[in-house]
Parts: sequence; C-alpha cells; structure tokens
Amino acid sequence: MLEKKNIITIDGPSGAGKSTISKLLAAKLHYTYLDTGAMYRVVGLQVERSGLDLEAENSREKLAQLLDTLDLTLAPGEEGQETRAFLGGEDVSDAIRTPEMAMVASRVSAEPEVRKKLTEMQRALGSQGNIVAEGRDMGTVVFPEARYKFFLDATPEERALRRRKQLLEKGQIVAYEEILSQIRKRDQDDSSRSLAPLKPADDAVVIDSSAMSIDEVVSFIMASVHKK
Repeated sequence: MLEKKNIITIDGPSGAGKSTISKLLAAKLHYTYLDTGAMYRVVGLQVERSGLDLEAENSREKLAQLLDTLDLTLAPGEEGQETRAFLGGEDVSDAIRTPEMAMVASRVSAEPEVRKKLTEMQRALGSQGNIVAEGRDMGTVVFPEARYKFFLDATPEERALRRRKQLLEKGQIVAYEEILSQIRKRDQDDSSRSLAPLKPADDAVVIDSSAMSIDEVVSFIMASVHKK
C-alpha cells in the first residue's frame, strides 16, 4: 500500500475551473500549485512550431528528440493570473491559452513519450508533497498516493460559457458554439484514449460545479481536506 502524501489532486475536463480552484487552494494552504495543463500546452506549442506531423511514419523518433531538448519552465503568475509558462526562455503564456492549443495539448497528451516525460517532471516537482496538482490524470496515474483527490466537473454548456468569458476578458472573440464543439470533442478524446483516460480516481470526491460559485467549491474542498 502506497504511503499517503500531502498532495491534493484536482482532475476534470476542460473548463471545469480546475486552475482557478487549484490556485486559490494552494494560496490558502501555502502549498505549491502545479499547473500540468500548461505543461502539455507548451509541448503542443513546441510540436506545432517544429512542424512535426504526429501521424508521420518517423514521428516517434522526432518526438523523442524534441522531448530530449525540451526547455520548459513554469513560474507563478501574479495574484489571480494564470501560471507563466516559458519555452526556451520565451514567455509563451498567452500563446498556449487558446482553444486551438487546448486541442493540440489533448492530441500530444495521448502520445506515450510525452506522458512519460511530463509525468517524470511532475513527480519530481511533487516529491516533497505539499502541492496542489490539477490535470487529467493526477489522482489516477501521476500521484496515486495523494492523500486528497477531487474530480471537478460541470456541464459542457456551463464550461463553454466560462471559457468564452475568459477569452473575452483577454480580448479574444470566439463563438460560443465553436467553444462548445471543441469542449465536447476534447471530452470525447480525453475520455476514450487508451493511455491515462480522463476519469475520476476510485477514491476521488466528485464535485459538479455547474451551479456552484468558485468560493463554494473552494469551501467544500477545504472542508473535505480538514475533515479527512
């Protein structure tokens, strides 16, 4: 039996509010926030920029070379802001936060080499405990020994509304129907893949945040952590 560590995992589909909730929890508990979604988006950006066709015959070898030279770092954003992501020293925080890059991230996350590389990086970052890790497989694959596990969900329609609001605040105008279609497509891709599919851990607390405010979700998780 794995020794439980002071790690909080928050898994769930795109747009469920994982990043916002995780940052607030980390701040309240004085834990480190681990934005794994940003890590996959950075890899996706590198793949896009390199022109690598993941369907090509020799793509595995080229992807392995790309991962060997990957220079990825994360830094805390300003209060209330997204994690800052750097690729080769370049701040790519805005470049990775588009609906298109979300789809690319979902695609590259299905590659075994990518998951292996980033899982190793994530486990190294979480080895000392006291972290809040959000993503798709934090409680099931990356940190099965986490003491506290949550699966944050919401209806696709609610998640599309939230995502559109975020993009509008950044000056990006994207049709609601387009975002909803992308979310449904990503849900299908993430849930049906053979490698680390999106699903709640057996011992995770499932939270439907469709009709909950951010503060209500944070309070619920804090109460669950303190109770446990």
